[in-house]
Amino acid sequence: MICVPACATWPSEISTCLASSRFRRAWSPPLSGASRSPPSSDGWDELVRLAASIRSGRVSASLAMQRFGAAAQGDPLHRAVEHLGRLLRTVFLCDYIAIEEFRREIRTLLNRGESVHHLQRAIYYGKVSHERGRRRDELKVISGSHALLARNTAQMQSVVDRLRKEGQVIEDGWLRRMGPVHVSHINFRGTFRFPVERYADALLQRSRTATHRSA
Repeated sequence: MICVPACATWPSEISTCLASSRFRRAWSPPLSGASRSPPSSDGWDELVRLAASIRSGRVSASLAMQRFGAAAQGDPLHRAVEHLGRLLRTVFLCDYIAIEEFRREIRTLLNRGESVHHLQRAIYYGKVSHERGRRRDELKVISGSHALLARNTAQMQSVVDRLRKEGQVIEDGWLRRMGPVHVSHINFRGTFRFPVERYADALLQRSRTATHRSA
């Protein structure tokens, strides 16, 4: 059983999700016998005022995070934000477990993000520091990735257009799961050419001399 505050101003989708049969079917096995006490709604009014201030531009979101972050633990407003985050996460988990299509889409997006990281590591083989901000090495990675993504997208679209003109059926649902992050067809390190023919006579002469000496 999951209890929520008896507050009429909670988002309606939270109450609808928690009361839905889809949620009960998906969560009844892991939550059988569990109990949750209802969170306090003392800080809800302050949370609404803070959200209105951020939305109207009176307070920046970064300043609100600094003021009511981890240092504000125990404050009613901090508890209200924490409980709201848990409820919103519950809605997400409810959809993720109960809706197969939604779960598949989330996994596709995660795989797409990992593919972009792989692309960036392939483009910039140096070490990118973990410091925040747009540094020169990070900008190089982003610029190179965008250029390659644009090139791959254009090439993929041209292939799709050509195949469709030839009468081949290509479904959009299949295309939307293909990301333009493939790198196997790209040579990132260039081509090294050694003009061996220019030094062939000298190399062969040295080889013959070494053979005679060993004999």
